Amino acid sequence: MNTTDLVTAFYADLWNRWDDTAVDPLLADDFSFRGSLGDTTRGRDGWRRYRDVVRAGASDFHNEVEALVVDGNRAAAQLLYTGTHDGPLAGMPPTGRPFTYVGAAFFTARNGQLASAWVLGDLAGLRAQLESDS
Repeated sequence: MNTTDLVTAFYADLWNRWDDTAVDPLLADDFSFRGSLGDTTRGRDGWRRYRDVVRAGASDFHNEVEALVVDGNRAAAQLLYTGTHDGPLAGMPPTGRPFTYVGAAFFTARNGQLASAWVLGDLAGLRAQLESDS
């Protein structure tokens, strides 16, 4: 799979469809990941734990790739994240509020799999939407 297809599948299959069977083919054994919430993981199971935390906090979490630039085995994506805060997320108890925040991700591919992803998310914007009014 080329880098464009890997990044597209990362969001379409691993995040938006929550397809756990796609993890092993798409991610390298030693996949290095920094998520939009600031947590870092190593390996497929580390990524799965991060994904599960996000899903527990927003069961309808969705990633929209707004722009994707690829140069060989490297890629950069501009992202829009949406969801409903129906569980603990970013250190905050559930509010039931919908949210939208932006992010950027930087990927490296190796041997037909993603080797790393480093993601920055607008956590200040997310927290502002989820903070209680009380």
